[in-house]
Amino acid sequence: MQTVETPSGVIEYDETGSGPPVVLLHGLLMNHTQWDRALPLLPEGFRYVRPVLPLGAHRRPMNASADLTLRGQVRLVADVLDALDLEDVTLVHTDWGGALFLTAHGLDHRVARQVILPCEAFDNFPPGLPGKMVGIATRLPGGIQLACRQLRISWLRRSPLLFGQMARRPLSDDLVHGWTESALHDADIRRDLIAYCRSTFDKSELIRDTEALSRFEGDALVLWSPDNRMMPPAHGPRLAELFPKGRYGEVAGAYVLSMLDKPESVAGEIGRFLADTAPRPNTQQPERS
Repeated sequence: MQTVETPSGVIEYDETGSGPPVVLLHGLLMNHTQWDRALPLLPEGFRYVRPVLPLGAHRRPMNASADLTLRGQVRLVADVLDALDLEDVTLVHTDWGGALFLTAHGLDHRVARQVILPCEAFDNFPPGLPGKMVGIATRLPGGIQLACRQLRISWLRRSPLLFGQMARRPLSDDLVHGWTESALHDADIRRDLIAYCRSTFDKSELIRDTEALSRFEGDALVLWSPDNRMMPPAHGPRLAELFPKGRYGEVAGAYVLSMLDKPESVAGEIGRFLADTAPRPNTQQPERS
């Protein structure tokens, strides 16, 4: 893992390939490994950057004074793009929807294209039963550790209260153990997660900030999974209609984590979108590591 310094603290990131940058974001209590199944299937000729945001599965605690509320986390995404000096970025969203608000906050100047997989949007913050359960866990003494221990038990994490509505395909113990290790053992990581989960979610403001995507001038692909129960099926087409240059697609048979449920379909759709809208990649690139 590489690191980059931001005003909020050190952010770890994984990078592979070279060419126009594609930044793959992740969800709450997840990290860059969320993309492990789909990454090898994405097209050559692009620089794939996977930052680990302070959403509970990160290993490097943020500065104690960092603003890690929803607004602060949106700023942090922009800070990462700035610190890495990325231009003409394709930004890929999943599960956590905060980065959708870059446009509303005037912070999307480095973003040329967006791909939106099932994620929080409009007033759906936090989403569904799992989102509410995380909120409850962060308000109970020892609640985060208890939730992490439960997620490590395969039959428990398939409960609708945990990851049962997140992934249709079973998540491996190794993957989930990696997501929960830091929050389970590091009080400062739990502090960072609590700071986000105790954000004030004002529904009218959330809707307004989502609808600001109508000001985004670049190309956008909304790649929704209509079978998922956490992110309303209607939100996919509604998001696509916001963008002046938006298109809509679906990944059947997947839940929220479609890149884990259907990695071939997700990688194929993203690849076609990049071929249609991104600068022509250099096809003479060496193989990715």
